[in-house]
Amino acid sequence: MTTELLILRHGKSDWSLGEADFSRPITDRGKRGAQRMGVWLWQQDLLPDHIICSPAERALVTAQKTCKAMGMDPKTIHKDQRIYEAGFSDLLNVLHECPAQARRVMLVGHNPGLEMLLLHLSNKPIDNPADGKLLPTATLARLTMPDDWSQLQKGCAEVISITRPGSLQEKFPYPAPHGDEFRDRPAYYYSQSSVIPYRMHKGKPQILVILSSKKKHFVVPKGIKEPGLSPRESAAQEAWEEAGVEGEVGDTALGSYRYQKWGATCTVQVYPMRVTREIPEHEWEESHRGRQWVTPKQATKRLKQAELAPLVKALAKQLGALSET
Repeated sequence: MTTELLILRHGKSDWSLGEADFSRPITDRGKRGAQRMGVWLWQQDLLPDHIICSPAERALVTAQKTCKAMGMDPKTIHKDQRIYEAGFSDLLNVLHECPAQARRVMLVGHNPGLEMLLLHLSNKPIDNPADGKLLPTATLARLTMPDDWSQLQKGCAEVISITRPGSLQEKFPYPAPHGDEFRDRPAYYYSQSSVIPYRMHKGKPQILVILSSKKKHFVVPKGIKEPGLSPRESAAQEAWEEAGVEGEVGDTALGSYRYQKWGATCTVQVYPMRVTREIPEHEWEESHRGRQWVTPKQATKRLKQAELAPLVKALAKQLGALSET
């Protein structure tokens, strides 16, 4: 396999919030651009085996969104502080330390360093586009490289392509990566998982409900099944983030339900979770939601998603049977 370097500039960032440069977030447009690039890399069979990224918010989220759209676990991303505010010589030092066995490396960072690196490595002059932007946000350059990452001289690489997200299909193939249906979000968004957290209190089951992010109604933890995680693992992660609890997720789903979002149907697998620990309020990132322990009957009345009611009842029945043995 040829050794390759994928140079990806971070997606468009949001200047309106007045955040410090390092913490400046990425816009929705930037997220979509990163996801389109990830799907394209998957379609072209160009998945990287080593990913290095600036730890700045806009670069890291770009790398994470790209990874997930490629069907890869974002935990494989290696953060390197040197990439933030780097010149091309700093970036060369980062590349010099890539594992010898890495055949395709993706570097996610910032301009002007990335453009300087690209021009330094290219064995031919690169024509400047009409808009004067060689690497606009979320744009990816693909280069063939020497086999030894520690031997990167000026002009040692050939630029195969420079791809802008605006040149790619706006919607996302379903199922990924070569489906013939196109949706508003990457395919993995439409497979979700949830938990109904419970505990036994004085011999009776209780269900934990939380407020939605906008505090309009009661819900249970639910989210997209993250690439690299099983549905159960993904649901447990949502419970930690949204409800501030951890525990034992059942091996078997209580059931599933479907709902409409992002222009298509999402399917949610729902698991029971016996809560073993509640995170203190000051450690719970989403403590603004609030959480309440209620009876199963109260839960069926409070939860917005009507399809959860029979699942709560089924769980309560199981727990009631267990409490009697």
